[in-house]
Amino acid sequence: MLFSSYEFIFVFLPITFFVYFYLNNKRLTTASIAFLVFASLVFYGWWNPVYLPLILTSMLFNFVIGKSFVEVHDAIKKKTLLVFAVISNLSLLGYFKYTDFLLDNFNGIFGANVPLPHIILPLGISFFTFTQIAYLVDCYKDKVKEYNFVRYALFVTYFPHLLAGPILHHSEMMPQFANIRNKTKNYKNIATGLFIFSIGLFKKVVIADTFSVWATAGFDTATTLSLFEAWATSLSYTFQLYFDFSGYTDMAIGASLMFNIKLPINFNSPYKALDIQDFWRRWHMTLSRFLKDYIYIPLGGNRQGEFRTYINLLATFILGGLWHGAGWTFIFWGTLHGLALMIHRVWKSFGFSMNKYLVWFITFNFVNIAWVFFRAKEWDDAIKVIKGMVGLNGIVLPEVLRNKLSFLETYNISFGGAVANVASDIKIVVVMMIVAFVLVVGFKNTNSLLDAKISKYLYFVVFCFGICLIKLSGPSEFLYFRF
Repeated sequence: MLFSSYEFIFVFLPITFFVYFYLNNKRLTTASIAFLVFASLVFYGWWNPVYLPLILTSMLFNFVIGKSFVEVHDAIKKKTLLVFAVISNLSLLGYFKYTDFLLDNFNGIFGANVPLPHIILPLGISFFTFTQIAYLVDCYKDKVKEYNFVRYALFVTYFPHLLAGPILHHSEMMPQFANIRNKTKNYKNIATGLFIFSIGLFKKVVIADTFSVWATAGFDTATTLSLFEAWATSLSYTFQLYFDFSGYTDMAIGASLMFNIKLPINFNSPYKALDIQDFWRRWHMTLSRFLKDYIYIPLGGNRQGEFRTYINLLATFILGGLWHGAGWTFIFWGTLHGLALMIHRVWKSFGFSMNKYLVWFITFNFVNIAWVFFRAKEWDDAIKVIKGMVGLNGIVLPEVLRNKLSFLETYNISFGGAVANVASDIKIVVVMMIVAFVLVVGFKNTNSLLDAKISKYLYFVVFCFGICLIKLSGPSEFLYFRF
């Protein structure tokens, strides 16, 4: 079930909200937690209930392992148990996510013909796997103080973060559920939650889904792209992903706030970043934290000399790319970001500086170009877009400019539909691009509105929500939950 659906907005969310607080009002707190677990499993199983046993088995396994750390006092045995549990979780993730990828590469390298099983990836498996690995490490370090399976199940399955994060620590969420003040309705939180949810919904169904059409046309349909078509394609995906993920994050934070639970900030205007390190401090912040705490630092971080630091950075982002998807394009995307962080570190070590507008321009364009490989289904799709972006497939200017600029035809510049393979009307594309740039660079992030006076924005929010309800009936795709 997606947040941007009639079922969620008009059925699931109100029923879950009222039943949860009704049970709390009757002081049936254990029942309220159990109900929220049940509701979250319904939310998860709405897409395909066949995977409910998978997440339930995964939770039971990790809960038992986590509780076992209390009874194991030998340091070696304790570490062995942790390694076993982490490998087990990664093996489950690897089976579903990477089996086809590995077999396909095996066939290509050795000329074999092993049939691919085409395993369907369970929704959110990367997120609930990483969440549980973080839990196991916290248990290993004696940071978890309670071991109750129902409450643990809520920690893993709590519906606002289940499909696409944020990746939580047990200590971030469960004390909030234990707080007696959070068990009664808080009308300020309800109003703020609906406000933030509505903004996220607008980002998703109005802005992201508009860019989605153009990105899909450029990447998946067009066989060749001219200069402006290629840039329209890459920027469309760059903005689609931004507003898709930003919108989902807002909806998750807003829906959770209605239950008096504050999720950690996961997205903080990343396209305002003034360097690549700043970008990763702003984009999918809980994933960046996970990669740092559980990959980069265990590899040695920056404690073993400059050369080893660079290797650790590169390895962390290659693995981060692989986490996002089973494909060489994802690995290459992660490698690009790892190399960029290495270059940034070298640059800083020499004490160099740069005009902030120039460094923003470089950072944004690097991120935009790297997203091409992230989005492309095949290498050929990425190369097609990149070739167009550097002008290797020619330049087409709008037909209305022919009379004034016809002399450019001698330089192999033609006239016609400047973005014909991507969109039917270049004016709409240009306007949307300008609006997107203004929103991502010129406006504050939604996080800054958590303490705002909601009444000031009431009419605006109602208007946006009304538009969203109309748009919900159209085609929609949420990108990030499939990772």
